[in-house]
Amino acid sequence: MRELTENMRGGLDAWGELTEVILNGISLMCIITGVVISLRRAIQERRRNPGAHPMHTYFRKVFGGWLVVALEIQLAADIVGTIVSPTSGHLIELGAIAVIRTFLNYFLSKELKEETEYGKGLLAQKPERSVV
Repeated sequence: MRELTENMRGGLDAWGELTEVILNGISLMCIITGVVISLRRAIQERRRNPGAHPMHTYFRKVFGGWLVVALEIQLAADIVGTIVSPTSGHLIELGAIAVIRTFLNYFLSKELKEETEYGKGLLAQKPERSVV
Protein backbone atom coordinates (compact mmCIF):
# COMPACT_ATOMS: atom_id res chain seq x y z
CA MET A 1 0.00 0.00 0.00
CA ARG A 2 2.82 2.37 0.87
CA GLU A 3 4.46 1.70 -2.49
CA LEU A 4 1.22 2.58 -4.29
CA THR A 5 0.96 5.84 -2.35
CA GLU A 6 4.56 6.74 -3.22
CA ASN A 7 3.94 5.94 -6.90
CA MET A 8 0.84 8.15 -6.89
CA ARG A 9 2.76 10.94 -5.17
CA GLY A 10 5.55 10.62 -7.74
CA GLY A 11 2.99 10.85 -10.55
CA LEU A 12 1.40 13.93 -9.01
CA ASP A 13 4.82 15.52 -8.58
CA ALA A 14 5.60 14.87 -12.24
CA TRP A 15 2.28 16.42 -13.30
CA GLY A 16 2.90 19.37 -11.00
CA GLU A 17 6.37 19.96 -12.44
CA LEU A 18 4.98 19.70 -15.98
CA THR A 19 2.22 22.16 -15.11
CA GLU A 20 4.78 24.58 -13.67
CA VAL A 21 6.88 24.40 -16.84
CA ILE A 22 3.81 24.89 -19.05
CA LEU A 23 2.65 27.91 -17.03
CA ASN A 24 6.11 29.48 -17.21
CA GLY A 25 6.11 28.84 -20.97
CA ILE A 26 2.71 30.51 -21.33
CA SER A 27 4.01 33.47 -19.34
CA LEU A 28 7.02 33.77 -21.63
CA MET A 29 4.74 33.58 -24.69
CA CYS A 30 2.62 36.40 -23.24
CA ILE A 31 5.70 38.58 -22.88
CA ILE A 32 6.96 37.85 -26.40
CA THR A 33 3.49 38.29 -27.92
CA GLY A 34 3.02 41.47 -25.91
CA VAL A 35 6.27 42.97 -27.21
CA VAL A 36 5.39 42.19 -30.83
CA ILE A 37 1.78 43.41 -30.62
CA SER A 38 2.70 46.51 -28.59
CA LEU A 39 5.42 47.51 -31.02
CA ARG A 40 3.15 47.00 -34.02
CA ARG A 41 0.29 48.98 -32.45
CA ALA A 42 2.62 51.75 -31.29
CA ILE A 43 3.94 52.14 -34.84
CA GLN A 44 0.39 52.15 -36.24
CA GLU A 45 -0.69 54.75 -33.67
CA ARG A 46 2.34 56.91 -34.48
CA ARG A 47 1.43 56.83 -38.19
CA ARG A 48 -2.20 57.72 -37.44
CA ASN A 49 -1.39 60.55 -35.00
CA PRO A 50 2.23 61.67 -35.56
CA GLY A 51 2.28 64.43 -32.96
CA ALA A 52 -0.13 63.08 -30.36
CA HIS A 53 2.35 61.61 -27.87
CA PRO A 54 5.67 59.78 -27.83
CA MET A 55 5.53 56.31 -29.38
CA HIS A 56 6.91 54.66 -26.24
CA THR A 57 3.94 55.92 -24.21
CA TYR A 58 1.49 53.94 -26.32
CA PHE A 59 3.85 50.93 -26.32
CA ARG A 60 4.03 50.95 -22.53
CA LYS A 61 0.26 51.15 -22.21
CA VAL A 62 -0.37 48.15 -24.46
CA PHE A 63 2.59 46.10 -23.20
CA GLY A 64 1.69 46.77 -19.58
CA GLY A 65 -1.50 44.75 -19.96
CA TRP A 66 0.42 41.80 -21.35
CA LEU A 67 2.97 42.09 -18.57
CA VAL A 68 0.27 42.01 -15.87
CA VAL A 69 -1.10 38.77 -17.36
CA ALA A 70 2.40 37.25 -17.57
CA LEU A 71 3.10 38.10 -13.93
CA GLU A 72 -0.14 36.49 -12.80
CA ILE A 73 0.63 33.32 -14.75
CA GLN A 74 4.15 33.22 -13.28
CA LEU A 75 2.67 33.51 -9.79
CA ALA A 76 0.42 30.54 -10.58
CA ALA A 77 3.49 28.59 -11.74
CA ASP A 78 5.26 29.43 -8.47
CA ILE A 79 2.25 28.25 -6.47
CA VAL A 80 2.21 24.96 -8.37
CA GLY A 81 5.96 24.59 -7.81
CA THR A 82 5.50 25.08 -4.09
CA ILE A 83 2.66 22.55 -3.99
CA VAL A 84 4.95 20.01 -5.64
CA SER A 85 7.78 20.53 -3.15
CA PRO A 86 6.45 22.32 -0.06
CA THR A 87 9.65 22.86 1.90
CA SER A 88 9.87 25.79 4.28
CA GLY A 89 12.41 27.41 1.96
CA HIS A 90 9.99 27.16 -0.98
CA LEU A 91 7.16 28.56 1.11
CA ILE A 92 9.26 31.56 2.17
CA GLU A 93 10.36 32.07 -1.44
CA LEU A 94 6.74 31.86 -2.64
CA GLY A 95 5.67 34.40 -0.02
CA ALA A 96 8.39 36.84 -1.10
CA ILE A 97 7.62 36.33 -4.79
CA ALA A 98 3.88 36.76 -4.18
CA VAL A 99 4.45 40.05 -2.33
CA ILE A 100 6.82 41.39 -4.99
CA ARG A 101 4.56 40.39 -7.89
CA THR A 102 1.49 41.74 -6.12
CA PHE A 103 3.20 45.12 -5.71
CA LEU A 104 4.36 45.02 -9.35
CA ASN A 105 0.83 44.22 -10.53
CA TYR A 106 -0.69 46.92 -8.32
CA PHE A 107 1.62 49.69 -9.46
CA LEU A 108 1.59 48.56 -13.09
CA SER A 109 -2.21 48.49 -13.12
CA LYS A 110 -2.30 51.91 -11.48
CA GLU A 111 0.12 53.30 -14.07
CA LEU A 112 -1.92 51.81 -16.93
CA LYS A 113 -5.06 53.42 -15.55
CA GLU A 114 -3.32 56.80 -15.29
CA GLU A 115 -1.95 56.45 -18.84
CA THR A 116 -5.44 55.67 -20.14
CA GLU A 117 -6.94 58.68 -18.36
CA TYR A 118 -4.11 60.88 -19.65
CA GLY A 119 -4.75 59.63 -23.20
CA LYS A 120 -8.47 60.39 -22.89
CA GLY A 121 -7.59 63.90 -21.72
CA LEU A 122 -5.39 64.43 -24.76
CA LEU A 123 -8.15 63.28 -27.09
CA ALA A 124 -10.61 65.66 -25.44
CA GLN A 125 -8.22 68.60 -25.98
CA LYS A 126 -7.41 67.75 -29.59
CA PRO A 127 -9.31 69.95 -32.04
CA GLU A 128 -11.47 68.11 -34.54
CA ARG A 129 -10.44 68.20 -38.19
CA SER A 130 -12.80 69.72 -40.64
CA VAL A 131 -14.01 67.65 -43.56
CA VAL A 132 -13.79 70.55 -46.01
